[in-house]
Amino acid sequence: MNLRQPGRRSSCVASEQCGQLRGLKVVEFAHVVAGPLAGSMLADQGADVVHVEPPGTGDAARAMGPTRAGVPLWFKVAGRNKRSVTLDLHDPGGRQVAHRLVAWADVVIVTLRASRLRAWELDWEAVHRINPRAVLLQISGFGATSSQADAPGFGKVGEARSGVVHLTGFPDGPPVHTGFSHGDAVTGLMGAYAVLAALHRRANDPSFDGEWIDLALFEPLFRLVEWQVITHDQLGVVPGRSGNQLAVAPAAVINTYLSADAEWITVTSATLRSVLNVVRLVGLPEEEYATTEQQLAGRVRLDAVLRDWVAARSTEECLRAFAEAEVVASPVFTAEDIASDPVYAERGDIVTVDDPDLGPVRMQAALPHFHQAPGGVWRTGPALGEDNTLVYRDWLGLDAGELAKLEERGVI
Repeated sequence: MNLRQPGRRSSCVASEQCGQLRGLKVVEFAHVVAGPLAGSMLADQGADVVHVEPPGTGDAARAMGPTRAGVPLWFKVAGRNKRSVTLDLHDPGGRQVAHRLVAWADVVIVTLRASRLRAWELDWEAVHRINPRAVLLQISGFGATSSQADAPGFGKVGEARSGVVHLTGFPDGPPVHTGFSHGDAVTGLMGAYAVLAALHRRANDPSFDGEWIDLALFEPLFRLVEWQVITHDQLGVVPGRSGNQLAVAPAAVINTYLSADAEWITVTSATLRSVLNVVRLVGLPEEEYATTEQQLAGRVRLDAVLRDWVAARSTEECLRAFAEAEVVASPVFTAEDIASDPVYAERGDIVTVDDPDLGPVRMQAALPHFHQAPGGVWRTGPALGEDNTLVYRDWLGLDAGELAKLEERGVI
């Protein structure tokens, strides 16, 4: 892919936030994925998000992932639309500044261990005392009220605990994690949703007295597998791995198939009519697939015949035939496919943003799309501490003398 390939420009003018959440003030004492992603969702819609990082080293995410000419790429997206400030929370003076940030904010996001939060007075009791109307989003491995409240946790452990990894893979193979930070990412999304729910109540309830959102890394994925607990509770069944099928709701056609030019295609048909479309296309007798019961009973044969049918044809031939037969199918997209896909382009899902280190870069747009007051991407991930002066002097009101002393001591 051409790194300088032009794409749709962000709907935001450079150095200008836009979107549904303009005026919302957020501070995040969080690093790597889950907490910062929650902040990113808010920042994409216009919130002022201050990302607090250790002086010198910064967020560990700055050093993760691929690089170009020595410049890490992941943080250019993960830190976008945010203000970066440096602050040493181990220092009492740094913690005083942190408390001023809490007093300034509408929303506080934390991912530190419970004992550290208490020691630094960034736990719920302290945040609520400093700012009674603040919404605190606390993300941890196992939840603040569990016996493992102070245990370290990462997204992959959350995925394993949620039950999702047990369900992912083929029956004769091992449990499989997805190839990205799945548990962290879904936790970030649920965290952003929870923040907005609390802010809605704050705006409409005169008695609002702050809110503490206590979210464990395993809980969002656990919530999304809706049938897992009730199936075990009512039937005594432990759903297991079933490949590309759904363990508790198998479909007559749902799998990936390799074409003659070595590209994978997903085909899915779950309704009576849609399965018959596949049956007709591959030449099997329709009368043997006339009912849902027949379709499920014959799905192994149909899968094998469809696999051979796809293997004998190019991807282009397959997709054309599927479209004509009204069979729902799609190539399994790579990043290269996404970059050149017309539907992504028509939706404006990839935008070009100017970066001071790399020049024009392409990345995901602010999603979802709002038509009246859309969000946007107005900056890539900032340099470490780039916004110290703006945030500490202009927003918090620290005078030149205070800033000089903090800088001299290495606190900021």
